[in-house]
Amino acid sequence: MGLPANGSSEKPLKFLIYGRTGWIGGLLGKLCESKGIDYQYGSGRLENRLSLESDIASVKPTHVFNAAGVTGRPNVDWCESHKVETIRTNVVGTLTLADVCRDNGLVLINYATGCIFEYDADHPIESGVGFKEGDSPNFTGSFYSKTKAMVEELLKNYENVCTLRVRMPISSDLANPRNFITKITRYDKVVNIPNSMTILDELLPISIEMAKRNLTGIWNFTNPGVVSHNEILEMYRDYIDSNFSWKNFTLEEQAKVIIAPRSNNELDANKLKNEFPELLSIKESLVKYVFEPNKKTRGA
Repeated sequence: MGLPANGSSEKPLKFLIYGRTGWIGGLLGKLCESKGIDYQYGSGRLENRLSLESDIASVKPTHVFNAAGVTGRPNVDWCESHKVETIRTNVVGTLTLADVCRDNGLVLINYATGCIFEYDADHPIESGVGFKEGDSPNFTGSFYSKTKAMVEELLKNYENVCTLRVRMPISSDLANPRNFITKITRYDKVVNIPNSMTILDELLPISIEMAKRNLTGIWNFTNPGVVSHNEILEMYRDYIDSNFSWKNFTLEEQAKVIIAPRSNNELDANKLKNEFPELLSIKESLVKYVFEPNKKTRGA
């Protein structure tokens, strides 16, 4: 599904981006600069309708990108004790932005989450059967995921919104504390479960192309296939630090040191792959975009 082209050569692209201080929002700005795309960061608060309307009136964008949201610091456990703040941004704010964009005939590219599913009897672990875009969320273990599932359901009614389900985002910047690889290399112990993940170096440029094509609806925004924690850490050892070692623990042991349960799942990326046939599998993308550029060991 898409809307009529509004980023044609007759009207040069101009992006309005929310989430300037966030990881994805910051990367988006750099991408626009490298591609010569005119962009501005929004100054309004998502939950303040008048400020959003003011931004759109002054910037006059062709597309709007929402990379703002509360994920919690240092992790989603924060949301368990800050529920109103989480609702204000993740639900009220996102819906307000979608509504203002619709009133102005603008496509909204919304970076959402795929952490709203968990393996179940119909989607067993390591079965290759992933959750599709039309499946209803089955994971509400964390308040963060609960709010994200709520807002996704409501956004289905907005024909101008492109919802991108991001999962466990990874980039080539291994010094970034938000990077999934950086996180797990710093943990005392890690679980070992195959998951769908998003390689930002490959997929963020694709999200810009999706805006150009005015694609809307829900998209599983992950590389095809799954990769486990141990497989990633083995790559890290082979490419980055040959002396690196780690310890595993079970989900039951993990539950004792976290407040909210975590989502583990495989998302079916066929819809995205059909639109962008060049999309690499998760393991191929990890090597090409993350580990090869950062390679420090010999013989990897």
